[in-house]
Amino acid sequence: MTDPNCAVAHGEAEPETETRTLVAVFATPVAEYLLKYGSDLGYHTVQYDPRENSLPTLDGTADVVVTDHHRPELGEVLRDVLAHPVRWVGVMGNPRHPGPHVEALKQLGVPPEQIDRVHRPIGLNIGSRTPPEIAIATLAGLLADRNGRSGGFF
Repeated sequence: MTDPNCAVAHGEAEPETETRTLVAVFATPVAEYLLKYGSDLGYHTVQYDPRENSLPTLDGTADVVVTDHHRPELGEVLRDVLAHPVRWVGVMGNPRHPGPHVEALKQLGVPPEQIDRVHRPIGLNIGSRTPPEIAIATLAGLLADRNGRSGGFF
């Protein structure tokens, strides 16, 4: 029996396609690579920065990645994103430090079950340091999550 994934990898079959949207929040170097690589992975990519444009309409196909946890409007942005039925939302940041988004969302009156929808840290733990590496680790984590996998090696 032929593995259908191998057939796709060898160009012998077309991959199953589904609508996927990747929203990179805030204009950062990591966001630049997320959008570039995300497009290569078949995502419809969207850059959102409240200083530059308005939040697009988001649906259940959207994976939202907040690329800067130091911005003062972090809470408002997440509150607005969580008002949509997005598939996944996460905030980049060092796992050794508490996520500032939790207190910001509490201060805005966001219910705990909505706050719990926000993932942090995000991506696969591969020791990423540069913006391209961080984008790859993040996208790998999103792909693993979409495919019901934990990520990492077999």
